[in-house]
Amino acid sequence: MLKTLLLTALAMTAFAANSVLCRMALGHNAIDAASFTLIRLTSGALMLWLIVLAKNKMPAMLNGDWFSAGMLFLYAVMFSFAYITLSAGTGALILFGAVQITMIFAGILAGERPHFSTWFGIALAMGGFIYLVSPGLSAPSPVGATLMTVAGISWGLYSLQGRRSTSATATTMGNFTRAVPFATITSLLSVTNLNLSMEGVMLAALSGAITSGIGYVIWYAALPGLTATNGATVQLSVPVLAALGGIYFLSESFTLRLFMASSAILLGIGIVLWSTTQSCHQND
Repeated sequence: MLKTLLLTALAMTAFAANSVLCRMALGHNAIDAASFTLIRLTSGALMLWLIVLAKNKMPAMLNGDWFSAGMLFLYAVMFSFAYITLSAGTGALILFGAVQITMIFAGILAGERPHFSTWFGIALAMGGFIYLVSPGLSAPSPVGATLMTVAGISWGLYSLQGRRSTSATATTMGNFTRAVPFATITSLLSVTNLNLSMEGVMLAALSGAITSGIGYVIWYAALPGLTATNGATVQLSVPVLAALGGIYFLSESFTLRLFMASSAILLGIGIVLWSTTQSCHQND
């Protein structure tokens, strides 16, 4: 359980760092969305290949699967294009709301029956998250909202698929490699909107190689120890960590609202994990 918690904490930190990098690149118009997606996925695939080669454990065949690769690509590309029209607060609310609904609904279909305390923890965490982003909410464009909803559903399905993985690094490498052709086609179709700068390319490469590639390996390693409900709930910590990263790297201010919302989110996550641990002990 401790190993799972540590891996989960590292993965959430990587996801938050990825959000900060994406905001730096796309928010400052340093690169176009299609190019950011292509560089992000390509650099992630290259990093993962290097890790596998360094371990001298080259698989006889490419791990992962086309469904997971498709979900990974959909998440990455929809996330990038959605932020062209959505504010950060609106996009984050739609994204993580969709992830929550997807993973919890899938868990219920698979037979998970959350206890009252689990539902209370989920509600507390979600309420804190909404409280955190609500000051920046604006009426979203229908196109942007749809794209971000698809991104959230795709990430939720990708995470659920990852719970079946027995080799995190090799599986993530295979998924990233399979996703690159999809991103290449998208980039070619969007060539008229090409916009590249050294800053944008570097941020996209860093996002792909470190906070996406390595971050997703850590997340895949943590997922087998989490239920679908837990996997959905812990991801609500990402906006909190991203906001803290924004304070340090983007000079955003720390407010009482941020402190209160962060406390509610982290407390809610703690209740969900505690409730699940208690249920496991009772069933033993």
